[in-house]
Amino acid sequence: MSSEEILASLMAQARGEGAELVTLRAIVEETSALATDRALDRLGLGDASAQSDLGELRELLQAWRDAKTSAWKALVEWFIRGLLAMLLVGIAVRHGTWKLW
Repeated sequence: MSSEEILASLMAQARGEGAELVTLRAIVEETSALATDRALDRLGLGDASAQSDLGELRELLQAWRDAKTSAWKALVEWFIRGLLAMLLVGIAVRHGTWKLW
């Protein structure tokens, strides 16, 4: 029996019995499952390969985050090296060691 058929029978049962709490909970559960399946199908994630696709996307996202972090670290390191180089040149000019060349 499909989710839609189960939901239809639960709705008929609720209409006939005056909607007991157990019946209402079953309707909510079946409706939620049906809505979840529909949403996943609309997103293209309703097939069997969806789990591996999501795993690959997570790996790709993690690789992007790692690359971004590495790029920022490299940029900061090069900036610090540039500042230290300018400081050394400034010290050399101030002490007159540039005249020795």
